[in-house]
Amino acid sequence: MFSVGIDIGTTSTKAILFDENGKMYGKSLKEYPINRPSPAMREQNIQEIFNAVITTLSEVSKLAKDLKGEVSFVSFSCMMHSIIAVDENCNPLTECIIWADSRSVDYAEEYKNNGKGIELYKRTGTPCHPMSPLYKIMWIRDNQPEIFNRTYKFISIKEYILYKFFNEYIVDYSIASATGMFNIYDFKWDEEALRLAGIKESQLSKAFPTTYYIKGMNEKYQILTGLNNNTVIVLGGSDGCLANLGSNGIEVGSAVVTIGTSGAIRVVSDKPMIDSEGRTFCYILTEDKYVSGGPINNGGMVYRWFRDNFSQKEIEEADKLNIDPYELINILVENTKVGSDGLIFLPFLTGERAPYWNANLRGAFVGISDIHKRRHFARAIVEGISYAINDVFQVLKELTDKIDVIYVNGGFTKSKLWIQILCDILNTNIVVSNNYESPCLGAVMLGMVAVNKVKDFSELSYMLEDGDRYTTTEAKELYEELFNIYQEIIFSSMNVLEKLAHFQKNKIS
Repeated sequence: MFSVGIDIGTTSTKAILFDENGKMYGKSLKEYPINRPSPAMREQNIQEIFNAVITTLSEVSKLAKDLKGEVSFVSFSCMMHSIIAVDENCNPLTECIIWADSRSVDYAEEYKNNGKGIELYKRTGTPCHPMSPLYKIMWIRDNQPEIFNRTYKFISIKEYILYKFFNEYIVDYSIASATGMFNIYDFKWDEEALRLAGIKESQLSKAFPTTYYIKGMNEKYQILTGLNNNTVIVLGGSDGCLANLGSNGIEVGSAVVTIGTSGAIRVVSDKPMIDSEGRTFCYILTEDKYVSGGPINNGGMVYRWFRDNFSQKEIEEADKLNIDPYELINILVENTKVGSDGLIFLPFLTGERAPYWNANLRGAFVGISDIHKRRHFARAIVEGISYAINDVFQVLKELTDKIDVIYVNGGFTKSKLWIQILCDILNTNIVVSNNYESPCLGAVMLGMVAVNKVKDFSELSYMLEDGDRYTTTEAKELYEELFNIYQEIIFSSMNVLEKLAHFQKNKIS
């Protein structure tokens, strides 16, 4: 018997086939784009994502059959903060509005300033930021009333897929807890949040624990996916929560850093961990485990921006050598001194989430002089992204006991140099998680508890594999000095960066 962990991410959907011992047998991946109708908007085509789910499930279920087995259960991981308005027949009235969308920035700023935002955060765990579906619904209400008035349900992309499969509107506590409308203490939709949004509880899905499962998929999709009537579908959770589970980061004293398109640092606690200043999130993993931390908007996407716009030489050379251009860009980084000779990068190309929750922040290179060359800019980008992670880490250290080890995963772990830079900037030992696709693995681990294969996560340690270990070097002292300057730059230039953001919003179409 096999199981499948499927992760509906920002840029792709991945489905991975595991056996009962946690061995990975194969993976299917299907990518899709992010659409940008305006500078503030970030949307995705719902059908493209749905097709990716169907395609990846069908490919791994076929592999299971080729191996003379079948899929016993599928467990879902999914990106947070997506919102879709649908009519009575679940026909979309909007595209899938994703976490990176900032059209509702004015609403988030209003609630941050009037004090209601922090009160909502203290009950829901979702910071006051335009990523929150709560503020996106407010924007639709006031700017697209014809859509708002026709909306039967406001749902996430995972809920849309589950409705297609089972004709039921259901959502897991983990995804619900990232909407800004779900009380993480009593596991119910928050009445005040709904009132402020102008919607009824009936316009949202019924919420269930992350271990809840369902069978009896619609026959049409059984045929398309290769699954059968007895295949169990586990609701699962959000990608961030499951990444911690799949990276061995659910014990006290540990944290997990993920840097992919964006990035995050997270810890797990047995009760909600709320920051009085609203600098971190707190989402539900299970009914007795909560994941707290903070995401940064700008992770690998910033490195990709540098590659696409300033690394034509490396792209052309990599094509000749049949290697990844990042390998050559990494050489630029390696051949540059620690600290980039005083060049500091604020990596806010798409605003920032934790710990500032300010969609109007903008990126900047600070300290440029005539000694700086392109390689300095490359290294400053890697260091800037790592400073952003450290900014959140400092808050977590205020809220929790001492963190002795950090597990890392995501695309950045392909670079040993980047891991060492992060290790020195965080001034904490790092262990690379060899469970590269940690949200998918976390989803399967959750599924095994859900279907009673095991009693709790402690029985699944055999599925987790640690890789290389990193300890700090003398560079940590220089990085501590530069990080303090990094923070000073942000606080001293925040008003200017916000003015530039408003200029871009009003003058650029």
